[in-house]
Amino acid sequence: MNDKIIENLANNLNISIKSVNNTLKLLSEGNTIPFIARYRKEVTGNLDEVQIRKIEEEYSYEINLQKRKDEVKRLIDEKGLLTEEIVASIDKASKLVEIEDIYRPFKEKKKTKATEAIKNGLEPLAKIIMSFNIKGSIKDIALKYLNENVKTVDDALMGAKYIIAEWISDNASFRGKIRYLTYHNGIIVSKKKKDSQDELKTYEMYYDFKEPVKYIKMYRVLAINRGENENILTVSIDIDENLILDYLNNKIIKNNNNKELSLIVEEAIKDSYKRLIAPSIEREIRSELKLKAEDVAINNFGDNLEKLLMQPPIKEKVILGFDPAYRTGCKLAVLDSTGKPLKITVIYPHEPKCEYEKSKEIVLKLIDEYNIDVIAIGNGTASRESESFIADVIKSSKRKVEYIIVSEAGASVYSASPLAIAEFPNLHVEERSAISIGRRLSDPLSELVKIDPESIGVGLYQHDVNDKKLKESLNFVVEKVVNQIGVNLNTASPAILKYISGLTKSTIDKILKFRNEYGAFKNRKELLNKKILNEKTYEQAIGFLRIQNGDNVLDMTSIHPESYEHTLKLLNYLNIPLSLIGTNDIQKKLENINKEEIIKNIGLDKYTLDDIIECLEKPNRDPRDMLPKPILKSDILHLEDLRVGMKLQGTVRNVVDFGAFVDIGIKNDGLIHISKMSNNYIKHPSEILSVGDIIDVYVDDINLEKQKVSLSLKENNK
Repeated sequence: MNDKIIENLANNLNISIKSVNNTLKLLSEGNTIPFIARYRKEVTGNLDEVQIRKIEEEYSYEINLQKRKDEVKRLIDEKGLLTEEIVASIDKASKLVEIEDIYRPFKEKKKTKATEAIKNGLEPLAKIIMSFNIKGSIKDIALKYLNENVKTVDDALMGAKYIIAEWISDNASFRGKIRYLTYHNGIIVSKKKKDSQDELKTYEMYYDFKEPVKYIKMYRVLAINRGENENILTVSIDIDENLILDYLNNKIIKNNNNKELSLIVEEAIKDSYKRLIAPSIEREIRSELKLKAEDVAINNFGDNLEKLLMQPPIKEKVILGFDPAYRTGCKLAVLDSTGKPLKITVIYPHEPKCEYEKSKEIVLKLIDEYNIDVIAIGNGTASRESESFIADVIKSSKRKVEYIIVSEAGASVYSASPLAIAEFPNLHVEERSAISIGRRLSDPLSELVKIDPESIGVGLYQHDVNDKKLKESLNFVVEKVVNQIGVNLNTASPAILKYISGLTKSTIDKILKFRNEYGAFKNRKELLNKKILNEKTYEQAIGFLRIQNGDNVLDMTSIHPESYEHTLKLLNYLNIPLSLIGTNDIQKKLENINKEEIIKNIGLDKYTLDDIIECLEKPNRDPRDMLPKPILKSDILHLEDLRVGMKLQGTVRNVVDFGAFVDIGIKNDGLIHISKMSNNYIKHPSEILSVGDIIDVYVDDINLEKQKVSLSLKENNK
């Protein structure tokens, strides 16, 4: 490993050199990020998954950067042009673009105006002009360079200017400064293309839009880019040319006394900037903005997805999954407290059949027959009409029933997938969708992992970002959450097992085959003894695979088997029997123990000791249980019922750069603009809100025409 790179990484990430070094060593040995974060805290200094991934990504970038530096040095050296000054410049470069600027003059060029002029023998004339030291007129000197391809003095001087323009364009120092000036002084300008069609006026705010490059919001970058890609907008970066030309003139023109040469070089400078530098720098800056905007969008999507996956399940409830529709009817799926389908049917309460009373009778019968507790209604087509219908049904129900609107984003994708077909081969797509909607309430994580993360719909402009980067980021988020929570080895689906640390398709197939042939695993060790997992995979995965009611009570905890011996020593040291695990008694016994003494006598590190104690106190701890439960309702709210200043409770559905969308129980989610979130300055709404948060909001504005409501976190807009 490269010590210099590690030192730079440690400084940039504000992490100790030791922690960075140890983390990279663990990664190089084939350890997964979830395993390192959970079971190697003493080695990394308690780094979390995000920090470990950042180290991995940054180190990889720096290694690739160093490879490019070495390659560029070699390529320049092969031409016999490598100097100590060039080597120093390359070594100093911290970005790929800086290295490419240095290499630019040495690249093999395609046919350009400058290469043609050099071919015609005009390079010496260009050098004479740039010397600013001649006697007589440059036109007289240019006569010496006329030939069959260069007919006139003007042709000769024009060719020389092309060569000078390319020299200027290839100068790394000039390009770096111009890039800086353009970024800090340039203005992003977008305009509506003449005769372009934007029927919904999606890009109306960008028809005549200007914003400084250095201040532009990243979501606007993606919006502008999309409008440009759809041929609705033209986009450019405007800057005062004189700012750049004055800088270049001052740097390049060494002798103003020779007005003839100065004028020629000024023309070459202007040509170089307008024809070669400006378009290139604009592309580079817009490309950099796009990359930054993508990173912001992807990180935002990841944060939202994590909060969505961490939503607490509604446990021990019988749920009716309700997939709304008009013509094809509303599909219903009754699920028991474990999510197992008990009954599938369809009703037609809406147009065109309008079998309202018949549908009501069917749902009431299901409620009575299966003791339904909660109805989960998908938020797609006919959702609000279905909500109105269900609210009416509930009023006639003999037992207490509540309902909730559930996001069905991606449900149709899952329902038609090979996974869904394998799970429910005898059901129609819509029937599978009703099951999925119900299960999103009973166990959100287990259901949502069946869907491609980018189809879940908790981001902004997810279709405008790099697909590979998005997939990698979202898969990391899902993997992180799944391993934080852990899974039941005997009931986990293939969809969730694929995110468990270290498991592959082949090992998952072996696990499923064993379960099908022999029933439940009795202990974790069977995965090794039956040769289902090898030693390394077992080490990486086993802490995240739990067994309930097995041979070993420790197998239901997240304690790693490598720490079982220490755990038993701890219990023996404190005279605590295994039977007390998870009881109030063990919590009392572990309250006032001397941790330093235990660490010394048993040989445990402080992180592992804390984790073991937590698992002994709460062996089935689920971090989702600490979060607020979803809001269940029994009646509906209409936009017309709202009044400005009214206080409501809602659930945050999506957090984006400019605000957050909140479900307050009406047809469309209300928007809290970032300016309505706090009296203090905040950079991003995620500083205050997260997907799944249950919050109190105040109605700020109502637009009946557009069926939109604006919300505020501030009472009376104080």
